[in-house]
Amino acid sequence: MIAAGEKAPRGPGPDAVGGPVRYEKADTILRIALDMQGTAEGLSLEDIQRRYSDQPLSRRTAERLRDAIERVFPQMQQANPGELPKRWRLPTGTVSGFAAVSAEELADLAAGVSLLRRENMLVQAENAERAVSKLRALMRPDALIRVAPDLEVLTEAEGIAMRPGPRPRIDSDIVAALRQAILASRKVKLHYKYRGSGKTGYDTVRPYGFIYGNRHYLVAWSENEQARDFRNFALSNIERVELLEKSFTRRRGFSLQEYAERSFGVFQEEPFDVVWKFSPEAADDAKEYLFHPSQQFEGQADGSLIVRFQAGGGLEMCWHLFTWGGHLTVLAPKKLSTLLNDHLQKVAAANIVPPGAKK
Repeated sequence: MIAAGEKAPRGPGPDAVGGPVRYEKADTILRIALDMQGTAEGLSLEDIQRRYSDQPLSRRTAERLRDAIERVFPQMQQANPGELPKRWRLPTGTVSGFAAVSAEELADLAAGVSLLRRENMLVQAENAERAVSKLRALMRPDALIRVAPDLEVLTEAEGIAMRPGPRPRIDSDIVAALRQAILASRKVKLHYKYRGSGKTGYDTVRPYGFIYGNRHYLVAWSENEQARDFRNFALSNIERVELLEKSFTRRRGFSLQEYAERSFGVFQEEPFDVVWKFSPEAADDAKEYLFHPSQQFEGQADGSLIVRFQAGGGLEMCWHLFTWGGHLTVLAPKKLSTLLNDHLQKVAAANIVPPGAKK
């Protein structure tokens, strides 16, 4: 701590961490300081260990970074006095003068907006675009002038082209209504068109969140007597949403992330053990893929690669594995192996090359 009356350094200087500061360390200190100012609950040493490096930092390194921030910004305060683990934050405005936005950061935000539009997430795209406009409005005029040339070049060079092809239509008013219901924990009545039959029915549900992929889905607990479970409702098939007066209590311990990870794609089924073997020719390519968060790679002596994970969604797995052609063997489960082989035989008989097939 800096004693009363002692003059604090004006910014990160050579003595801020007990010696000459490498650029990378100074950048890390500034990132942590910005996050300490941008959170009400503060940051713990565990947060610092996990968030600011590809590999977890040691506790001693996290302590040194915290101490360096305290020397540079003596306004640092404990956010939860008397509680454990200790958490620290910086008062609003402490590091605002250091928070210059770069052309690269603005270009990446613009690319993010384009990606949202490409995936037909129009409500999110509009909100993100407004946030970018507010951020630019907070920048000093000289800073805007300075980044403008680089921003123009990067936006042009890294622009996200809209890929052609079919894309389901999603009503932005429906997404907005569902978001309101999720935030307020209110039940809704969905007017829903069922694929295949084309018939429209309705279902009273408790909305929990969204899953985004090739198609976008609402995850909700259905109160239908035949379901009484979590279901996925394609947003493009929801024709109308009625916000009901009845509220609901979210299921304790439910995690949307864990729910999504039960499946390889979107279709939900009981997870099973999956084992794939990629040929030596395809092994390096396969290592570049994140097939599932729980995946494990096992390199083999002949150069082939075995991938293991646990998930449901066999049909969607088959659609993906189809593109690997003869470079992949399904070792488990047998039903997935049979499904894939049936598809490959039909394609071979028709003399069709799978789109995106690995050569």
